[in-house]
Amino acid sequence: MGKIEMEMGNGFDSVSAMDYLPVDKLRSLQFNRLKKIVSRSYDRVKLFRDRMDQRQLTPADIKSLDDIKNLPFTIKTDLRDTYPFGLFASEMKDIVRLHASSGTTGKPIVVAYTKEDVQVWANVMQRTFACCGLNKSDIIQNSYGYGLFTGGLGAHYGAETLGATVIPTSGGNTERQIMVMKDFGVTAICCTPSYFLHIIERAGEMGIDIRDLPLKAGVFGAEPWTESMRQRIEPAAGIKAYDIYGLSEIIGPGVASACSTQAGLHIFEDYFYPEIIDPQTGEVLPDGTEGELVLSTLSKWAMPIIRYRTRDITTIITEPCACGRTIRRIKRIGRRSDDMFIIRGVNVFPSQIEEGLLAVEGTLPHYQIILTRTKGLDQMEIQVEVTADVFSDKIRAMEDLMKKLSKSVEHILGIRAAITLVEPHTIQRSEGKAKRVIDNRQM
Repeated sequence: MGKIEMEMGNGFDSVSAMDYLPVDKLRSLQFNRLKKIVSRSYDRVKLFRDRMDQRQLTPADIKSLDDIKNLPFTIKTDLRDTYPFGLFASEMKDIVRLHASSGTTGKPIVVAYTKEDVQVWANVMQRTFACCGLNKSDIIQNSYGYGLFTGGLGAHYGAETLGATVIPTSGGNTERQIMVMKDFGVTAICCTPSYFLHIIERAGEMGIDIRDLPLKAGVFGAEPWTESMRQRIEPAAGIKAYDIYGLSEIIGPGVASACSTQAGLHIFEDYFYPEIIDPQTGEVLPDGTEGELVLSTLSKWAMPIIRYRTRDITTIITEPCACGRTIRRIKRIGRRSDDMFIIRGVNVFPSQIEEGLLAVEGTLPHYQIILTRTKGLDQMEIQVEVTADVFSDKIRAMEDLMKKLSKSVEHILGIRAAITLVEPHTIQRSEGKAKRVIDNRQM
């Protein structure tokens, strides 16, 4: 297939204009792109064609955007079952990039990009940085991992397209990260929120207050994090902390981003069509209803993905955004349907525990949930780091804090959890995604 048709005639130079497109023009653009991508998938991807044939559907049956609900879902196991190249819609000679997941469970997920796909990726990441208030005068430290992980290069291309100065530090070597941040006059950093908390902490140990640096913005993603966490990060670093969202199966980072209002994340829906479904029945739910986010790529040629079940739980926000963007927003994704665990018959999400912990003064934003089973009964222990002052305080004060934490968590979950207060630096730090839950029940 040739160069991507930019139906609005804007090309890649005025990409942010797409964020403000009149809704009727946006829907027309989405429909035209959907028809093309469904036809391409039907013609070139056997799995998709077989599922369409089972439903007695052809691309000609897509006569409106609403007809997307009749198309088959794609799930993560489809990508593993067709490993490595079974979902490609382009020949290898037209593919310029391959990425892959870490493959922590079975085969890794392989994703592909044509030259046009890489342009789209740079385009949506440029718009992400613009949403976060950044421009070509900024110096952006990119601490997402480079390599097979999609985060590093996706953010890198977007920042360069924005015209900003990019420092490709990748992850790890925290002391050097801090040195670069200080000496290079970095104004924005990209990384996971848990890693940035580690940077703040390590900087303090080095005698550096992040608040004294030119840093003004953090572009944080790749793991769920709560509003309470944002409210901890911002005053601790003197920055604005922006939530971004993406997943390798769709494109990588660049699917959605918070804007200056920090009231939800704008989905770049000219490229990624969002739906919310009931995770149990698969029924499409109206905007404003909480459910599972489903995404369809509208202009991904190498590996189009139709109706991908993300397992992320959120809501499409119906009210217009004060920033003026017309592309829809979703609420912050704090949990995934597959992150849930069950304790004594109660559904529990790590984000709920985080919210309860951070509501209490004296705790640090580092915690770990340990699940065990004793005589057939499930037990949950929450280890919480507290400040050095609190840990060295009287036993009575420690007991009072544990009671407050236990009550706060119980108020949210409806069940009691054992709280253990631990010294600062007790819980292992992560240079990527934080591991919040250790499930020893099957060991």
